[in-house]
Amino acid sequence: MITAMPHWLSPHAMHALGWSLLHFLWQGTALAALAAVLMALCRRSSARYVVGVSVLVLMSLAPLVTLWYLQQNEVASNGRNSSPLVSAAWPLATSTNSSAVSSQTLRVSSSDAIAWLVQAWLFGVAIFSLRSAGGFVLLERERRKRSSVVSERVLEICYTLQDHLGISRTIQYCECKWLQAPAVIGWFRPVVFLPATALTGLSEDQLQAVIAHELAHIQRLDAFVNVFQVCVETLLFYHPAVWWLNKRIRAEREHCCDDIAVSLCGNPVEYARALTLMEEWRSAPVFAMAANRGPLTDRIMRVLGLKTLGAGMRGIGLTGGLLCLSAALLAGNALLNLAHPALARANSRPQAVTESADKSAKPSATHNSVSQTTDTRTKTRTSTRTETTTTTSYVDGLKGAGLTDLSVDTLIALKVQDVTPEYVRGLQEQGLHPDAEKLIGMRVQGVTPEYVRDLRAAGLNPSVDQLIGLKVQGADAEYYRGLKEAGIDADIDRLIALKVQGVTPQYVRELRAAGLALTADQVISMKVQDVTPQYVKGMHEQGMDVNANNLISMRVQDVTPEYVREIKALGLAPSSDQVISMKVQDVTPEYIKALQAAGFNPSINDVINAKVQDVTPEFIARAKQHGFKDLSLEKIIRLRQLGVLDSKAEL
Repeated sequence: MITAMPHWLSPHAMHALGWSLLHFLWQGTALAALAAVLMALCRRSSARYVVGVSVLVLMSLAPLVTLWYLQQNEVASNGRNSSPLVSAAWPLATSTNSSAVSSQTLRVSSSDAIAWLVQAWLFGVAIFSLRSAGGFVLLERERRKRSSVVSERVLEICYTLQDHLGISRTIQYCECKWLQAPAVIGWFRPVVFLPATALTGLSEDQLQAVIAHELAHIQRLDAFVNVFQVCVETLLFYHPAVWWLNKRIRAEREHCCDDIAVSLCGNPVEYARALTLMEEWRSAPVFAMAANRGPLTDRIMRVLGLKTLGAGMRGIGLTGGLLCLSAALLAGNALLNLAHPALARANSRPQAVTESADKSAKPSATHNSVSQTTDTRTKTRTSTRTETTTTTSYVDGLKGAGLTDLSVDTLIALKVQDVTPEYVRGLQEQGLHPDAEKLIGMRVQGVTPEYVRDLRAAGLNPSVDQLIGLKVQGADAEYYRGLKEAGIDADIDRLIALKVQGVTPQYVRELRAAGLALTADQVISMKVQDVTPQYVKGMHEQGMDVNANNLISMRVQDVTPEYVREIKALGLAPSSDQVISMKVQDVTPEYIKALQAAGFNPSINDVINAKVQDVTPEFIARAKQHGFKDLSLEKIIRLRQLGVLDSKAEL
């Protein structure tokens, strides 16, 4: 017996709906394969995003068009007294009584299966609808209860970025504690939530970049597209292609907003660091658009302009998409013949008659067609043999270079990164024998045999890992020679560290011109602490001992030439160590002036001791109020140590 259905769904409509859902299995696969092919051909994230959304629209329309077509066909079939229910259930039925009984039995069985299918689909839609509705309700509740207005400083940053993006809509900015990364919620009245972790854990440049990312979502109206995606996921939840395409759309959407944020703020490095930090705090609602959405590695590599392995797999994606598209179309044709054999026969019969007429009327054309088919097959076999020979030559070339026992994945990765046998042999001529994984890494970073040759000619003998590190940091033979001419003969690890800190040969020459004799480690430390040639010159003019260690220590304690000048103007002549001690104890020129105004002429050590013992001008005034005479600074310090003037002692 056919399972009971809702009263508004007739048996004919139920049957058409069930077959529409089944047909979407091959239609969705074909559309997803088409999207994969088109995305592989697109270079820009914005183009891939448009392709993804367009194909998703087609996916949402495909079941509706199929439902309309099946209903129209069923009406036409009923007019000819030929029920598609019977055809779908038993296409081989004959006019005998026994066959009629079997056809009737299978027709009922098929209708029961379709009914169960539609009921399961309706149940799934209800579950996913409740999930979506609950998610949106939860977001709205959190927005109302657990948010507060941001500070004026942050609000000014937000308004400035909003003006730069040309957004005239009213946007609310709130601080919250229930998110770990900035996010946008709302459609017509969007709200940008800035969590406390972001406001306190990100620098101002990083905060500007992530806020720009969220404003880009608002500018692009991504919230409306996101709602459409959720609706399609709810209605077509049973097809993995829908979830795959939505995942790609969301990833490309984040890439588009990343590009806008970087172009607006102009600091991709800081933005990449912000993404890394927010990944550690990662927690964002599914229905909100947060800055830490999407695969972290791919986004950071894109922001920094680095080439990833996935970026070179377009050819493989294109081939796979075409194969999936062909398989989906074949599966669709098979399902059409199975579900509607009468329709398939009706469509094929005129074609057969036409072909027969063409054969009888145009034998010469048929002969030409056969000849063309033979030529095409010959060309196809020749092309296949050529491709096989090319692939075999590449594999044999790698084997000849010593790369054997390669897996298919490794071979594909080597080919994608253009690791040729000539490239491998060129490295081997330089004494390097890296494995396949290292070869891929070297090729990705642009390590060439010429690059290795130049380094060896300069006197360096780096390993494979060191070569990759040198190339990543942009340290080449010319850089090494420049440092060596400036007096720094660094090994490879220190050379990488020098390059990481931005040490240039010019920087070393200027420091040496200021009278410094430096090692590589000292140069690195000085660069880390921002010891500039101007700083060295300023300290030298103030009579300070300008050796490397003292300069680093003074810079760490924020001792400036101006500070030393003010101290000397008060009649004191501190050494480098004494200046550092004074700065550590927060001895200011104003403090020394206060001691001198109280009638003391302290030495540098006296000043430091007084500050350590918390001798303040107020304490000196209290001592004088008690009538003590002949007070020296040493006695004042002693009184402070013993606590004679403390409130308890007075009592």
